[in-house]
Amino acid sequence: MNRRTSRILLMLLIAGGLSAFAALMAIYPSAALRSAVRGLSIWWDVLFPSLLPFFIISEALLGFGIVHFIGTLLDPVMRPLFRVPGIGGFVVAMGYASGYPVGAKLTTRLRADRLITREEGERLVAFTSTSDPIFLIGAVSVGFFGNAGLALILAVAHYGAGFLIGILMRYHASASPMTPSPSAIRGLQGPLFRRAFRSMHQARLQDGRSLGTLLRDAVGSSLRLMTVVGGLVVFFSVLMEMLDCIGAMNIIDRLLQSTLAWFHLAPSLAPAFSGGLFEVTLGARGAGAADTAGLRSQVVAAAWILSWAGLSVHAQIASIMNECDMRYLPFLAARALHSLLAAAAAYFLFPLLSPYAAEAAIWIPAQVWTEACTPWETAWHSLRAGLWTLLTVSGLLFAASLLCMAWKRIRR
Repeated sequence: MNRRTSRILLMLLIAGGLSAFAALMAIYPSAALRSAVRGLSIWWDVLFPSLLPFFIISEALLGFGIVHFIGTLLDPVMRPLFRVPGIGGFVVAMGYASGYPVGAKLTTRLRADRLITREEGERLVAFTSTSDPIFLIGAVSVGFFGNAGLALILAVAHYGAGFLIGILMRYHASASPMTPSPSAIRGLQGPLFRRAFRSMHQARLQDGRSLGTLLRDAVGSSLRLMTVVGGLVVFFSVLMEMLDCIGAMNIIDRLLQSTLAWFHLAPSLAPAFSGGLFEVTLGARGAGAADTAGLRSQVVAAAWILSWAGLSVHAQIASIMNECDMRYLPFLAARALHSLLAAAAAYFLFPLLSPYAAEAAIWIPAQVWTEACTPWETAWHSLRAGLWTLLTVSGLLFAASLLCMAWKRIRR
């Protein structure tokens, strides 16, 4: 079968699937409307206020050249550890602070500006698409499980596995050349901070946009992306409802029950895994509701769901990556491996970290998870937690960068 025939068959398959989807919406109009409103509510009340500030901030930082400043500082650690330029350190910090799909958005922008290669972009997207701290703590640990202490186990398993994926992905396309360092490209010399400031200044001059134009472009591109995210959330919400109406979700649940038996997990977790396969929020809620499975198994399921992220997030990231030449398959493989590593880590960490769960819960601000938050409150909590995470991750990476530089000098 040649490539042209394969493309024709694929297009026919997609057209047939969309036609069947439209027919189901016509057969079950009330269910379609109800699920669409539910998806729109999730987007407006949670995703829009929590993601939009980070989209705008990241675009503005790129235009001001601050990303190049951070990239020069983090270059000594990002290249040997993850095999990406130092500018990828900003994507790592923003991705861990604000959650999916911010990491993919920033990586695509760097690739569009030719600041990274395609392979470096694929490595970067693979381990910067993680859950944001507010969702992991507020929605999952407390909202769905009613136990703030579980945030410690889930965070270590989820983010630790993501860090490990970053190290493993350095072997993806290992023979491909790396982007030269900013100092080498611009011929910058001198101490690290001086080179970083010069790199930022030159990047700002190269951008050339005024402050008003820069902010206008940042807001405009962020709103366009949020519209795409909202459309995909609504689409997958309706899709899952249609599959449930025709009994397809029950079939998936029965197949998953056999698979879960191999891993000695309770069959009652099947709805959580099937929901998490499509949408992370529904899957995490199902994991919290499966009380008969046992808390340890529930945490394992939640770790898998958070790291897999759901096909809804996959579609969001694939649509963003489609703006450049980065491929989706490396990201898919990384998500599958990340979910398995996170689930395994949660299983083994649960007996080790559960005695410290109560102490960890004390550090979580009560207003994040004990009050019904409005969209404005969600935006404020997400922004505050994200900025703290951004500073923490950036500080850790900078400390590691200084250690790498010191180690190189000692070896000389």
